[in-house]
Amino acid sequence: MRGLIAYSSMDAERNRAFIEDLMNEAESAGICLDLWTRDDLPEEPIDFILSRRRNSDQSARWEAEGIRVFNRSEVNRIANDKFKTFELATLLGIPAVPTRKIRFSDDVTSYPSVLKTVDGHGGNEVFLCHSPNDAEAFFRQFGECLIIVQPYVESNAQDVRVFMLGNEVLGAVLRKGNDSFKSNFTLGGSVTKYELNDLQVNEVQTITQALKSDYIGIDFLLLPDGRWLLNEIEDPVGARSLYETHDFSVAERLMDYLKRELTN
Repeated sequence: MRGLIAYSSMDAERNRAFIEDLMNEAESAGICLDLWTRDDLPEEPIDFILSRRRNSDQSARWEAEGIRVFNRSEVNRIANDKFKTFELATLLGIPAVPTRKIRFSDDVTSYPSVLKTVDGHGGNEVFLCHSPNDAEAFFRQFGECLIIVQPYVESNAQDVRVFMLGNEVLGAVLRKGNDSFKSNFTLGGSVTKYELNDLQVNEVQTITQALKSDYIGIDFLLLPDGRWLLNEIEDPVGARSLYETHDFSVAERLMDYLKRELTN
């Protein structure tokens, strides 16, 4: 069984440790796994691609070649568009942060509001705006992008990221921001292990069943009263906070999952 793990060249450098972990676990599982940073495909036949890129069109081209892609292109397309993520949540009846597309700073009708580009990730391209001047500054910087606006939701700068492997809850972490309303671990926030209740498990499984996803992260704002609101879906999702809070190898679980999927 042979596959590729596809990264952009830049992301491959930043994720070298995880790539090495994946390759070691793949070898233990009897899988030949090569790092691939090019856009074309190797001449030798391959069975699958584990895509760690944010390029749904490219994934769709690989699928058209008859290659099994983890995650499939439709998952990548929805996860990397925050408005499509909101539309999915609405369709499924999952409580989500109200989201709408806007074209101009004047379209922001109340403050404070959160402005985002639809395809930003890692907490980048996300700004809390307290006034029209703030919104205008955001548009000056990102006006060429597709932009959404969300009301500011008080969450004490904390959210929950749920890591899903198929329909299984692989683990969940509570992320708390450090001097920022953003809670991203890579931006200096803290993480602790988080246990989901039955309702929360049902909601994340509703999402993964609809998406037919393989390995994703689902982010929820955690409200002071204990409820949560879907905020974003991450594909590809980083594993740093999961390694930080759990005592198993994400790479091992992922390789076991791929092998089961490819042999069934």
